[in-house]
Amino acid sequence: MNFSALADDWVYLLLGTFPEGPPGGALLTLILSATSGIASALLGLVLGIALVVSRGWASQLLHGVLGFLRAIPVLMLIFWIYFLLPMLLGMDVPGTVSVVCALSLIGGAYLAHGVAAGIRAIAQGQWDAGSALGMSRWQVLRWVVLPQALSAMLPSFVNQWVTLIKDSSLAYIVGVGELSFLSTQVNARLMVHPAEVFLLVGAVYWLLCSVLNLLAWAMTQKLQPSPL
Repeated sequence: MNFSALADDWVYLLLGTFPEGPPGGALLTLILSATSGIASALLGLVLGIALVVSRGWASQLLHGVLGFLRAIPVLMLIFWIYFLLPMLLGMDVPGTVSVVCALSLIGGAYLAHGVAAGIRAIAQGQWDAGSALGMSRWQVLRWVVLPQALSAMLPSFVNQWVTLIKDSSLAYIVGVGELSFLSTQVNARLMVHPAEVFLLVGAVYWLLCSVLNLLAWAMTQKLQPSPL
């Protein structure tokens, strides 16, 4: 293999035309996944709490919406948002916004169940103890239950964030110049070095996911209670 053939393209794969132009490549992949990760975490937290506290028809409706978002392919949702948002808003919507919206909605739907499971894992005695201190149900949830449930939720959040990094590669379908999109451009230009191009791209994805897993492991160790 001749990786020297990529000497003039590896910076382009990592940064796109940045800083002279908009970010692209691995940098845009990071931006897309980080933005989607934050949005899906917030959405998953709100929806997870709603799963726990909702009852009756509201609970059934919420389960139906979350089930729908988890069942449809990410690629299809990107297409729907990319073509429907401009029609609904009457204005052009950048492809990056469509991708972030799609990844956030599906990521939030998956995280909601992890959040709900983490909350339900806390013993009823914790709720009763907070109520005995005169706290409202929302105060018990905010100050007693959620801090304890955080460590139980963390694996679900990390798994979803890793998935977002990989799913961001689907942004190529609406012309967003992230890592996968630029790798096809470079491969089409070089023609004779596809193995080198896609091995490098695979290594970048592996590195991004591995760093995230390492950070999550460090956070898990920090959140674990110290032995008496």
